[in-house]
Amino acid sequence: MAGSVNKVILIGNLGKDPEVRATQSGDKIANMTIATTESRYNKATGQRDESTEWHRLVVFGKQAEVAEKFLKKGKSVYVEGRIQSRKWTDKENQERTQYEIIVDNFTMLGGPRDGDGAGMGGSSGGDYQPRQSTMGTTAPSVAPKKISAEAPFDDEIPF
Repeated sequence: MAGSVNKVILIGNLGKDPEVRATQSGDKIANMTIATTESRYNKATGQRDESTEWHRLVVFGKQAEVAEKFLKKGKSVYVEGRIQSRKWTDKENQERTQYEIIVDNFTMLGGPRDGDGAGMGGSSGGDYQPRQSTMGTTAPSVAPKKISAEAPFDDEIPF
């Protein structure tokens, strides 16, 4: 067998602002949650049924700094990463397991006022230009920018 693959791709909305902390060496770590919602038509009731899943995300390094600066509750985000489990024993001596998505890269979706209206870097919106969808489906308002841990970063990232 050639090996295995641990790859996760999610598109969802942030459940709250990223919680960022620094390691002793000064590197940043951001913890976030995103919700993905699936909608199905129920033939029996004639109604749409929705189910929402919550996913824990962990972002490291420069990407954590970007997340801290630009991501806010409600913001749409595209995430690529891998699933990792953590096991520990709680105060009641019960063994616990938690599954997280270790983020390799993410892309912010939507315009500068997406989510809670806080924007991405100011109230003016910078050089934001809305795009028209050519496919008849909802498309991001601005071209997504792929964020990679290997890429150099300036203090201000244009979107």
